[in-house]
Amino acid sequence: MKFIQIGFSGKNGFLNYFATFALTASTLLGVGLIPYTLALKKAGLVLTKGVTTQDAINALGENTFLALQLFPFVLALLVLILCNKFIHKRTILSLFTSRKSFDWKRFFTSFGTWGVLMFAMLGINAYVLKNPYEWNFDPQTFWMLLAISIFVIPLQTTFEEAFFRGNLFQGMGTFFRKGWITVFFTGSLFALIHGSNPEVETLGFGILIYFLVTGIFLGILTLMDDGLELSMGFHAWNNIFGALFVTNNWQVFQSDAIWIDTAKPNFGWDAIASMAVCFPLMIFLFSKLFKWKDWKKRFFDEVKNSED
Repeated sequence: MKFIQIGFSGKNGFLNYFATFALTASTLLGVGLIPYTLALKKAGLVLTKGVTTQDAINALGENTFLALQLFPFVLALLVLILCNKFIHKRTILSLFTSRKSFDWKRFFTSFGTWGVLMFAMLGINAYVLKNPYEWNFDPQTFWMLLAISIFVIPLQTTFEEAFFRGNLFQGMGTFFRKGWITVFFTGSLFALIHGSNPEVETLGFGILIYFLVTGIFLGILTLMDDGLELSMGFHAWNNIFGALFVTNNWQVFQSDAIWIDTAKPNFGWDAIASMAVCFPLMIFLFSKLFKWKDWKKRFFDEVKNSED
């Protein structure tokens, strides 16, 4: 059974998907924010009274702020897994892959490939384009940040992949019955959800093009590889890099990273290079490595119930 076809199995009615969405969203935007709200209250701040990101960081510290920022995603991941098992009546594994077990080789292949490419772009920025990076390493905060990056950030990115390229991807596959529509639809929602990120406020709505292309790229990996391993590896490294290695004062992750990018906020060449060069290159490499076939069939043929 292909990954997109898993949506036909178990309980796949509209009410099942609505219940999963409602429970997951209320956890992410409600229950999951309780620790953050209580921490702000203890620090003398009230979330509803215009608390800025910098206010929260000053009151809580960057590591505590980051951990509390990630907690709703961790809790939402648990709720999504429980919904998949008890509402959709599917195995936990089916939310992540069509294979008999999760393929960690695929995960770390994507993780490492994107890691090499991101460090290459960082090197070009620093040594060729002379982008201003400020050394910010603080041994008193680094080890806690490292632990958060290794153990918590991958859970946050796993939730996003399991929700967009897992539960939603499988559900929309049974509704649209076309691979390309499912990839585009879930990619578009991925971009819209990121519309509330501070990057959009700083750079304008043009940055949503990057989120859209990224969402479509991750959808292609999921459709062609029949699982989330590649998209999860990519997404995990992407967010770890932004929290642990290079940060700035306008992106979604505000952390005590090793370097701070002090350049003027801009939709840089590296974002364009990612969309125009890196993503196509990764698709090409993975297609050869994992022997993807039947591109036309997967994108344009009707998605059918494997039991029919």
